[in-house]
Amino acid sequence: MKLALRIAYDGTVFYGFQRQPGVRTVERELIRVLTKLKIIESPEENEFKGASRTDRGVSAFFNVVSFHPGERVDLARPDVLNHHLKDVWVLGVAEVPDEFHPRFWAKSKTYRYYLINEGFDLERVLECAKLFEGTHDFSAFSKLEPGRDPVREVISIRILPRNGYYIIEVKGKSFLWEMVRRIVNALRFCGLGLIGVEEVGKMLSGNYRKKIPPAPPENLVLWHIEYQGIEFKTDEKGLAKARREFFERYSRALTRAALFGDFLVEL
Repeated sequence: MKLALRIAYDGTVFYGFQRQPGVRTVERELIRVLTKLKIIESPEENEFKGASRTDRGVSAFFNVVSFHPGERVDLARPDVLNHHLKDVWVLGVAEVPDEFHPRFWAKSKTYRYYLINEGFDLERVLECAKLFEGTHDFSAFSKLEPGRDPVREVISIRILPRNGYYIIEVKGKSFLWEMVRRIVNALRFCGLGLIGVEEVGKMLSGNYRKKIPPAPPENLVLWHIEYQGIEFKTDEKGLAKARREFFERYSRALTRAALFGDFLVEL
């Protein structure tokens, strides 16, 4: 038997998703609770795996972990887990095949970046976004790890206007380190006229001197992961709790950001 949990978390209070010595991470928080409740003995013994290793500061509303449960499988329920977890919420549970791996079984991942409107030229932003769609070498738009192929496919980029800000929605099959945040900054630079669309096209062709720096991580959310044939039984109480606590944490900041965005546009 193998279980998968759909989780959400506030990335601003963690040092990223992946376990690291001496710091608080999303994985460490989950493993702390799962071992405390004897749902697993250890991450190695119970094959604990995660779908996406989000960076420090990046939040998620749909990430996935899987494991083989131990003796207290009866406690692997959202209501029990959410009582013990802090800054992480379990939104759903699914029983999955033994060969399931949350990263390799993902058909696509969707990220959303909340970008304050600094008075962008929207046509330029849209034109620039189209360049990223398709399969490209993203060396100029990522922090490359040794041995990782820089070629990735971006399925779509959507620009969703809101009052004082934009939602930049990037959907792809897999992403490189800092790739989404660097794409967002490229769109921002294009919208402000700091770089031209032609320059972005050259960078995607491998012709560049400097890389685009990443946008700040706090505005990025892992929004959705698509799986074929895997259905998470949503826990409505857990979902309501996560929504309420996310709203309480970010409503004040969002209001200030929207006001600041209006000020920049009308200045």
